[in-house]
Amino acid sequence: MRLYNRSFVAIALSACCVSAFAPSKHQHATKSAVSHSAAQSTFQSPSFLTNNLRNNFQLSVATSEICASSVTRPNDIANPWEVHKFGGASLADAGLYRTVGELLITESSGRLMPADDSEDGEQKHSGPIPTMAIVSARAGMTDQLVAVVDSALLDMNAAESALTKAVETQLSILKELAPPTITDEIEERMLKDAKDILSVVQSLRMIRSVPPSVMEVVTGFGEIWSAQTLYAYLKHKGVATAWLDARDVLIVRSEKANAGLGDKGSSSSTGGVTPLYVESALKMEEWWNGVGKKEGVNSEDIPPTEAPIVIATGFVATSDSGVPTTLKRSGSDYSATIFAKLTDSARVTMWKNTDGVYTADPRRVPEAFSIDSLKYDEAMELAYFGAQVLHPSAMEPCIDGNIPVYVRNIFNPDFKGTVIQGRCTSLSETNKAGKVVNWRSKKGEIPIKGITSVDGVSLLTLEGASVIGGAQVAERFMGSMAGAGIDVLMVTQASAESSITIVVPENMGQAALRAAQSTFELELSRSNVNGISLTDKSLAIVAIVGEGMALQSGVSATFMSSLAKANVNIRVIAQGSSERQVAVVVDGDDASRALRAAHMAFTLSQTMVSVTVLGATGKLGSALIRQLNEQRESLSKKMNLSICVNAVSSSKKMIMGKDGKCLVTTSDVNEMLDSDEATGLDMHALTMALKADVNPHRVVIDCTNDDSVADYYAQWLNSGANVISPGRRAGAGPMDRYKEIREAVSSNSVEWQYESSVGSSLPVLSTLRDLLQTGDDVQLLRGCLSGTMAYVFRTMDENTSFSEAVRQAVEKDFAENNIREDLSGVDAARKVVVLARELGMDVSVEDVVVESLLTDEIRNKEYTGTREEINAAILEDLKSLDEPMLKRWKEESDNGRLLRYKFYVDVATGICQCKLEGVDNKDTLYRLRENENLIAFETSRYTTSPLIVKGAAAGPELAAAGMFADLLRIGRGFSAST
Repeated sequence: MRLYNRSFVAIALSACCVSAFAPSKHQHATKSAVSHSAAQSTFQSPSFLTNNLRNNFQLSVATSEICASSVTRPNDIANPWEVHKFGGASLADAGLYRTVGELLITESSGRLMPADDSEDGEQKHSGPIPTMAIVSARAGMTDQLVAVVDSALLDMNAAESALTKAVETQLSILKELAPPTITDEIEERMLKDAKDILSVVQSLRMIRSVPPSVMEVVTGFGEIWSAQTLYAYLKHKGVATAWLDARDVLIVRSEKANAGLGDKGSSSSTGGVTPLYVESALKMEEWWNGVGKKEGVNSEDIPPTEAPIVIATGFVATSDSGVPTTLKRSGSDYSATIFAKLTDSARVTMWKNTDGVYTADPRRVPEAFSIDSLKYDEAMELAYFGAQVLHPSAMEPCIDGNIPVYVRNIFNPDFKGTVIQGRCTSLSETNKAGKVVNWRSKKGEIPIKGITSVDGVSLLTLEGASVIGGAQVAERFMGSMAGAGIDVLMVTQASAESSITIVVPENMGQAALRAAQSTFELELSRSNVNGISLTDKSLAIVAIVGEGMALQSGVSATFMSSLAKANVNIRVIAQGSSERQVAVVVDGDDASRALRAAHMAFTLSQTMVSVTVLGATGKLGSALIRQLNEQRESLSKKMNLSICVNAVSSSKKMIMGKDGKCLVTTSDVNEMLDSDEATGLDMHALTMALKADVNPHRVVIDCTNDDSVADYYAQWLNSGANVISPGRRAGAGPMDRYKEIREAVSSNSVEWQYESSVGSSLPVLSTLRDLLQTGDDVQLLRGCLSGTMAYVFRTMDENTSFSEAVRQAVEKDFAENNIREDLSGVDAARKVVVLARELGMDVSVEDVVVESLLTDEIRNKEYTGTREEINAAILEDLKSLDEPMLKRWKEESDNGRLLRYKFYVDVATGICQCKLEGVDNKDTLYRLRENENLIAFETSRYTTSPLIVKGAAAGPELAAAGMFADLLRIGRGFSAST
């Protein structure tokens, strides 16, 4: 560190006092009227210098004792400076450079002030505003220049070609924006820069490596060329403008020697780079009084209705030893706030391609939305944990002066975006505020501001070092990371075994492992340390951030519960001591699902259930989709629940929504399955898509009643999806498959709902479960479970034959697709098996004693044709049964009884049966209506009279309602608000 004596400090501060960027007494009073919230003293510019000197040189110099005067801004402009920053995405082509230029002209012309800020309460115009724009390289330029350097090691012709392409693209944009009288000089400078770059990279083949300083020098030209390009446009528009090479002004010190550019998008890439504000302020004044006067931005000739616009390069700087350097990748935001501090700006606006800082990455969480306001601390936490809108270092220069940072959308400039300002309440202050309360008790208040993630991390774990001593282990372990230059993102420690786990960037994992193994080499050889391991799978950090988390219970529980419901496994947990964030490490493949699950859990967005409907074109599937669409708005309002059908299939085709987006918003599924986007039904491909679906709450509804589909249930459940099945193929199918499905349910905290498989919309299974779970002893179940049989034997008489009654049941959609399954008793037997298995009985369909109403000839006959043709043929053959069935009906009728197809499940004997028998008027089935099911529960508690569940249960509408109810049961479990 360079040492300064007290006289030099006084000279430096005195020089800053006469900076043209400093406001006068009159001007500072105006500053608050244009939304600067830090009106502290008559002269404010040196305050940052004082704080910086206190921090770095242990000196305390009072601002008021050093500065007694100040110099006005150009043309006595009353308003303070404002800084605008534009990233590469905002400067991709000539059209966008024009957009940026026009926006700067508009912003510098001033704005209407709120009436509350005016002395007379009237809305007034602020007047012109001195404006500085910090620009990044145009989109893709930095990567192109990196490629130039990398190519030079192998092929200079390739390097030269890449450089020529980069320069020519920039020049073509430049020439679209201004005439040759302005661009010729800039073009000449750019071409000279290109020659300088080639001369630098030509030497790389000799040394066979790329020194970090070379990469920084070369890549910095992207910003330099971009600034001159925007300058040319503004010059052409007649604006008082100049461009500033930040390397001439911004002086920094880097704690990490030869750190290079850093990783693109890294949350720690500017770490260790410290602006030297004293030197930078002196350089700024030198530039202002030199280039500024020459270019006319520091001039009294500027019309009183205009303000100067200075275009400064982001990203680049000069080290304290005079070497060109950078603020590392993603560091242009940092440049903007540093210059805001140097100019004592009223505000900084970061122009992005999003409407501010979002509650989550909208590319991964479509329901995310723009946050109105954040505190500096919250913004830094979000940025540190991966939010790409801002860099964490960018907040630091604004904190001392409480300079507000606005994040706005260059493509939607009318939107107010996000404002970042103010500090969070300290934990000690929060502790004084009162007792801990559950966050849900504060209706309408959400404790977090956002959810974010860091992809591509690894876990490094040191295990079983208890014999060494915990404090020593931690010191040596963390020291090894610091010595190797490893960025440690999270730390957790288990004191019982002196085990420490740290989270590091994946690309630093092997270096971290080697550093730890070297440090504990002796202990490893003596087995004093069990081992040091590095995960071989890419992981991700997911964090919730918000000041409102402090002293509020239930926040972490809500977070963890949401991940469990989304079947996301947590590898590491850490909570910041400030109680502003809780972070977990999860598998990289689960990161998007975790983000969406947490976002929904805190009611930052509606709870969305991602639904796949198989057999969507059948009567049952069509009825379900119709009901879902009819209730969509009601579910949204009453339950804060959104049902998103994003995959449907028929027996031959399927179609899936892209990126997990909703597919079905109308009932016309057939039209979609007939479109070119539909593909052949492929259950394996559908299963893979289901596993990859980032929606945290996934449900498959199987309307097919197909054994081959039921074979996939366990896979879906093991992947974290829930299953609803109105069919009986899974519940009454092979016992091995049934047990596999049950095991998948219990192992993955998911649900298999099949209430509608027994009694359509009747609460048969839920009633049975309630009885068992409350300790009741169920002894016998009896009743009628076949809507078809109920209709047939309620309808047939002397005037209506058996076959005619069956035909009517088919027409009313009461029957199965294959009506022989109803009439043979197989369908009723499957329902009996489902009930018996709920009671813990090891029963299969073959164990049920079933009376078939069909002859062997009809039951075994091969029918061909369409479903309608087959049913017509069966109905024709059923006429042969009319006479014997009528005879049986008369026999029972003569004795005061009615025919009913009845089932029994006798728990004591283990006997299950389905048979046609006569019932008298004392039997509960005697008054069974034509579309009803009835189940009587005889239990140890219901002895004098059975518990009866009875109601309409035939037809696709009722079955669909049962599935809908199953879906809502699952949805309520997902929703944090119910």
